[in-house]
Amino acid sequence: MPEEYRNIYKTARKTRGYTQESAAERLNISISSLQAYETGARIPSNDVVELMVICYDNQALAYQHLRESSALMNRVVPKLEPRSVLEIAVRIHNRIKELENKGGLDRLMAIAENNVIDDDERPEFYAIVAEVREIVRSGLELDVYCASDFMPV
Repeated sequence: MPEEYRNIYKTARKTRGYTQESAAERLNISISSLQAYETGARIPSNDVVELMVICYDNQALAYQHLRESSALMNRVVPKLEPRSVLEIAVRIHNRIKELENKGGLDRLMAIAENNVIDDDERPEFYAIVAEVREIVRSGLELDVYCASDFMPV
């Protein structure tokens, strides 16, 4: 099986350098439970995954778990791509500047002023929302894929 299709829980554990035995002990679960998660026989609860995220120091595991186990997550949270901190910072900067240069923030305030989005404003409002979602997406990528690299230990 190609590396990118390996089980996310197993990949996170191995990336951290833990054996199944040491990981199970740190997570306070049985080795057989960990094996079941890592073979896909069972899906770990969100509480167990939260412990894995902390133990393995792998924020991306939380995102991957929720993405694979929750249809609602897939509908609400955009698909994230692992990017470098530089690439994400540039994307955020460029998208905010573009929104500002197109007058999107001022238009959003004008649309919101009467607390009603009328039919004439709706297409422009949706276009602004789409641009803001891209900024939010990049912010999430920064948090999920880069934040732990810069947090003090």
